[in-house]
Amino acid sequence: LMNHVPLQKMNEGEIVTQFDMDALQDLGLLKMDFLGLRTLTIIERALKIIKNTRQVDIDLDRIPLDDPETYRLLSKGETVGVFQVESSGMKELLKRLKPEGIEDLIAILALYRPGPLGSGMIDDFIERKHGRVKVTYPHPSLEPVLRETYGVIVYQEQVMKIASELAGFTLGQADILRRAMGKKKPEVMREQREKFIQGALAKGHDRSTAEEIFDLIEYFAGYGFNKSHSAAYAIISYQTAYLKTHYPTEYLAACLTSNASDSDKVAKFIGECKRLGIQILPPDINESLANFTVVGEGKIRFGLAAIKNVGDGAIAEILARRRESRFRNIFDFAERVDLRVINKRVFESLIKAGAFDTLHPNRAQLLASLEEIIVSFSKRKKTKTSQISLFGGQSSLPESYPELKEVEELERQELLRMEKEMLGFYVSDHPLREIALRYPHITTVPIGRLGTIKQAVKVKILGVVSSFRKIVTKTGGEMYFVSLEDESGSVEVIFFPTFKEEIQSYLSSGKILGVLGRLDILDSGESKVIAEAILDPEKEGAGLSRVVNIDLRESSDILRSIYCLKDCLRRFPGDLPVVVRVRESKEEWWVELGEAFRIFWNPESEGAIREVIQGEGEVWLS
Repeated sequence: LMNHVPLQKMNEGEIVTQFDMDALQDLGLLKMDFLGLRTLTIIERALKIIKNTRQVDIDLDRIPLDDPETYRLLSKGETVGVFQVESSGMKELLKRLKPEGIEDLIAILALYRPGPLGSGMIDDFIERKHGRVKVTYPHPSLEPVLRETYGVIVYQEQVMKIASELAGFTLGQADILRRAMGKKKPEVMREQREKFIQGALAKGHDRSTAEEIFDLIEYFAGYGFNKSHSAAYAIISYQTAYLKTHYPTEYLAACLTSNASDSDKVAKFIGECKRLGIQILPPDINESLANFTVVGEGKIRFGLAAIKNVGDGAIAEILARRRESRFRNIFDFAERVDLRVINKRVFESLIKAGAFDTLHPNRAQLLASLEEIIVSFSKRKKTKTSQISLFGGQSSLPESYPELKEVEELERQELLRMEKEMLGFYVSDHPLREIALRYPHITTVPIGRLGTIKQAVKVKILGVVSSFRKIVTKTGGEMYFVSLEDESGSVEVIFFPTFKEEIQSYLSSGKILGVLGRLDILDSGESKVIAEAILDPEKEGAGLSRVVNIDLRESSDILRSIYCLKDCLRRFPGDLPVVVRVRESKEEWWVELGEAFRIFWNPESEGAIREVIQGEGEVWLS
């Protein structure tokens, strides 16, 4: 480099060229891109966890690329944590395409881009794959090249192959054509067009066919994607899907550890664990390692590093002492660890996070007695050190531990608040679960699903206030921006000045707030909610004390059942609201039908509803 181009150092000390990419290529230098993928670290971690927990060595180069269970997971769109296919759009595409082999996965990654999405290429590809549209080829000679993509030009390599087969281009010449098409340089394209036509004529094709095919590949080249890139990514996508399918606990533990610093991603993975029935356990002083740890079939334990104020030094000290033997109680812990490393702040954080719950279930008692414990054992250690120094041998002090103060345990909501403060998440429970148990028919949209709604609609949400900020408008009014979260995700809710008085009682962390509002989708794709009314969940729930419940089983045709139910309900107009439980995969939610479908409950209406659902569900009045 020093012999060919001027160099310079950047702020971090890295050396860069002062010439741009095109100038460097003109000089004959080679530019290579190295992509650092977090996913590769996740895969490596998962393999180590699987080896540790199941004593299974997995060689990813030898896993079958035709595993039916893996493609079943992909076809259901259950792809949280699966490389490149986590977005809501990609999930829907997977459900429509239903990939059956690695070639389908390669094609999906190549097609899921703005060009093919906007041009209708994806729809054409899917319809052809499933046989709903006949597969045709622009020219019979192109069938061998386009057979794998059902006659659709998807890859840049197909453009190169067509140029080679039809026009006699060498692979080098075909690559020049590919690059020219990608960069859309008119003068270069005119030159390449004539070369292609002359080459096709030389191979016995007529001019009109040559021109037609060149125009076709020129059109598709704007959408074509590099297959080698897509294939490399598809292999990683498949590997992550395979690991999630067969080793979900270990794989999601690796995902949690690799994303531990991103609270939104950790919340997403915790939600996925719960959906799959994997238990997320709070940190434990005798079981937790630094990172998330698999501690049994379908169980992941929070790591010590996740606890606020617990640094690397404290973790190293705890693990070192624990290797000697497990901690018997809080006093054994205080006696064995270095209290200069495990200071009061660290000790307090461990208690609040629930790390000592298996040793002593009353956190309030430990917090109230903490000062005495630390003072007592600090003195005890100094005395022991003095005796060793004086007599030159080990001291055997009698085990006299300080008395713990008699204190009642904290309220459940306060325990959860402390857990959230220390870990960033509600782990042992969630404040909304109590309301969900008392009033299962409160019909709200899970906050995590708001991102899948692509139009401004009215939504009803229920969540816990995690933070808020206030701004003063030009007219002196006060607007509030409140972060609201449930177990599925979080969203910012905007309250205009008219809510100033009503919102005040909810502006503290941990408060439960219901909102009826309008979904606002920003240019970035982020969703916010513009509040139109504040809903009291207790009143909402109490108002549904008499409800007709219709529980549709997962096996039923949900859409058919709901359409038939609506016709049935209109025959029995009344005052009772109707809520329908809908289940999809391992998720379920209640849908309250509108006022037009309120009914009168009697044996006749009950019998009519049962006839509609025909054993595919249950109906009752509560």
